[in-house]
Amino acid sequence: MQLKGLNNLRVRQFNKKVLMTLLYREKNASKSTLARLSNLSIPAVGKILEELQKEGSVVHSTVNLHSRGLGGGSYQVAVEDSDILCMNVSPYRIESILVDRLINAKSEFKLSEIAVKTPQELLNEIERLFHHYRKLYRERNLSLALSIHGQVNPTTGVSQNMPQAPWDCAIEIKYLLEEKLNTEILMDNDCIMLALAEKWQHAESQRDFCVINVDYGIGSSFVINQQIYRGNLFGSGQIGHTIIDPDGSLCSCGRYGCLETVASLSAMKKKARMLLKSSAASTDKETLKTPSTQEIIEGYHKGDENLRVMVFSAARALGLSLYNFLNILNINQIYLYGRSCGFGDAWLSTVLEQSGLNPFDKTDSVKTQATHIGLGTLSREQQIMGIGYLYVEQALENHA
Repeated sequence: MQLKGLNNLRVRQFNKKVLMTLLYREKNASKSTLARLSNLSIPAVGKILEELQKEGSVVHSTVNLHSRGLGGGSYQVAVEDSDILCMNVSPYRIESILVDRLINAKSEFKLSEIAVKTPQELLNEIERLFHHYRKLYRERNLSLALSIHGQVNPTTGVSQNMPQAPWDCAIEIKYLLEEKLNTEILMDNDCIMLALAEKWQHAESQRDFCVINVDYGIGSSFVINQQIYRGNLFGSGQIGHTIIDPDGSLCSCGRYGCLETVASLSAMKKKARMLLKSSAASTDKETLKTPSTQEIIEGYHKGDENLRVMVFSAARALGLSLYNFLNILNINQIYLYGRSCGFGDAWLSTVLEQSGLNPFDKTDSVKTQATHIGLGTLSREQQIMGIGYLYVEQALENHA
């Protein structure tokens, strides 16, 4: 095997990408800030910035960001004059927000409740919302960034499987909508959206981390060496379909005892309804209806013992799955998102009790890489904006 080193051209291209990445993250930065964050010298940074300006990739402003020192103005990525409409799409709601090419919010966050029965109805709702924003922002060209619930092929733009949908066929979302809307569309699933949001908007995110979405189902996404890991078949992150109990309940995937059959909100809602049926003194239909997620969370916090047993059982199952996951990948930073986080501190503590026994946390006698599992701190608006970073990563890839 012949090993190839980096020549000067490749080093320069690499450093250009480093500075472009920092400018997308910082939005606006001085030469000294870029030097500090990149560990390059100020003269080296200055030379690279000159090249990027000549290429039209970066613009310079004479306005200083700092009051002290001589200063040298500030730098920003040169972006095209268009915006990105970010949408998070499921069969029952669409969340949306408009951002510019640096992923700064340009509109208020919007939640649209929908009730669709066919793929065409879902496409119609996306189209309707797109035209709503196009009408409000007539002077702007709009691209579309779609986060789609379930399994997605981001290359072909196909929604392969959408949980909770009353259909079980694939939908060629990108092809069908790009023709109708006459705009560019990038798309991926909702867990990738959360991973991108953490990667780009959380200042303390590590090079390797994972996001887990504990909601109707349980999904995850890995960032390894600051890159989203999707897998060749785009099936990475199926933690919800790791088997907890081979003799357990049938899962929607066709196997038995998956984590989703124990720890997801869909599983808890089914079990809560069974508890109501077994304990109800009457056959009143209103009494026996399947409780909503909010009703389960509220009942849990009010001290309903049956619900508390169920919730803690779900938390232990999630913690055990994370323990196995941590030992296999040795990722030490995990952010939890989803409505299950509404169960609060006791639920989280139970998860941590099971996953906090990682034998690889210690090096000698000092915990230098102690595992951290905690609730994600990004707002819902920031989470939805995360899918817009598909365009940032595409721009960086094109620049390389």
